[in-house]
Amino acid sequence: MEMTWLHPREELVETMRRIYRYKMTTTSGGNLSILDPDGGIWITPSRVDKGSLQPSDVVCVHADGTRTGLHPPSSEFPFHREIYRRRPDIKAIVHAHPGALVAFSICRLLPDTRVQSHAHSMCGRVALAPYACPGTAELGEKIAATFAGGADCVLLENHGVVIGARDLREAFQRFETLEFVAQTLINAAALGPIKVLPPEHLRLETMPEFGELPDLAPSNREKELRTSICRFLHRAYQQRLLISTAGAFSARLDGGEFLITPRRRDRLEVGPGGIVRTRRDACERGKRPSRAALLHALIYARHPEVGAIVNAQPAHASAFCMTDATLSTRTIPESYIVLNDAPKLPFLRIVEDADRIANEVSLRRRPVVLIENEGALVLGKDVLDAFDRLEVLEATTEALQLARPLGPVVPMPDAAITELRRVFDVG
Repeated sequence: MEMTWLHPREELVETMRRIYRYKMTTTSGGNLSILDPDGGIWITPSRVDKGSLQPSDVVCVHADGTRTGLHPPSSEFPFHREIYRRRPDIKAIVHAHPGALVAFSICRLLPDTRVQSHAHSMCGRVALAPYACPGTAELGEKIAATFAGGADCVLLENHGVVIGARDLREAFQRFETLEFVAQTLINAAALGPIKVLPPEHLRLETMPEFGELPDLAPSNREKELRTSICRFLHRAYQQRLLISTAGAFSARLDGGEFLITPRRRDRLEVGPGGIVRTRRDACERGKRPSRAALLHALIYARHPEVGAIVNAQPAHASAFCMTDATLSTRTIPESYIVLNDAPKLPFLRIVEDADRIANEVSLRRRPVVLIENEGALVLGKDVLDAFDRLEVLEATTEALQLARPLGPVVPMPDAAITELRRVFDVG
C-alpha cells in the first residue's frame, strides 16, 4: 500500500500489521511512532494486540503533553520523545524484537552490513546501546545518546532494535534490511567465515542512464506480463525470497524491449502500472527502472531463449554468497533438475560488471548463479519458470543448512546425475 497519502494513524497501523504478519514482532512487543510537523507524536498504544491494531487505537501525544486517543501511549514513549529531541532529522521510529536481531542483541554483537553494498547503504551506521529497564528515562537517555552520536540503527543490549529515519517508510525499510542481514549472517555463520566487502566496493550504487521510449498503448500481452510480474513479485516478498528494498523481476517483450520492476519502490506496493517498459538505452517517460536493467538488457540480447530474469537475495541462498561454502544442488532430483549446478561467481557489481555477468549465464547450462556478496541471478523461459527456480534455490539451501546438525550430507552419486541429465534433458 502507498503510505505517502495516509494519515499517521493509518500509516502506523499498516506498518505494524506488516511487521507482525512477517513475524518480526509479537502481540505485545514493539512500537512505532511518527513526529508530526506541529510537534505531536503519533505512537502505537500500550497493551493492545499488535495483530488486530486499528487506526482508532493509535495515540497522539501533543507538544504540550496532552494526548488524544482511547489508550495510553506505548510504555516506551519516553525514548521516542527523547530521540526526536536529540535528532531533529529523525521523523519516524520503529522499535521491535525480530528474532535474528534479538539474537545479536542478547550476544551483544552488531550485524556487519558490509556483507552487501545495498544493505550497507540502506542501514547506515549501526550501533549498540547499553541495557536499561524498558520504559525508563535511563533507557531513553541511553538510546537517544547513541542516536545523537550519529547512529541510524541502534541495537539494545538484551532487548531488540530501534530504527530512526526521515519517514516511516524509510524506517521500516532499514529495519527489514537489517533483520535480513542478521538472518543471513546467522545462516552463514554455520557455513564458514563471513566475507565482507572492502571500502571501495561499498561506495554509492551507480545507476545506468536511460533515455525516453516513445509513448505506446500497451498490448494485451504486455498487460498480461505486467500482471504476471507483479503477482510473482508479491509472492516472492510474501515468501521472504526478497525484501522490500532489493531484488528485480523482468520479462521479455518484442523488439529488444522488456518489462522490469522500478527502482526504489517497495516491492509489495508495485502494481502493473508501476512496472517499467525498458530497453538497453531507454525506458518509459517519467519512470526509473531497477539498477539491474542494464544487466537484464544484455542477458536478453545474448540469450534469446531467456524470457524472464530475477535478481534476489533470499536469506538461505545469500548465506552461501557471504562465505566460501560451495552450494551442492545434488541433494534431491528436483534441485538438480531445476537448478543444474548453480555455480558461484566472484563479487561483481550489477552495473559496472553487467557485461561479464551476462556472459556467465545460460538458460540451459547455467540458469542460476550466485554472486559473492550480492545474491542470486535466476533465468527462466517465462516468469513462472524463473520464480520456480528462485523458490527451489531457497528451499535447497535451507535444506542444506538444516541438515548440518544431523551429519554429513550425502549427495546423489554420479550415476544418478547422469540418469537425471538423460531422462530430464538437463543441460
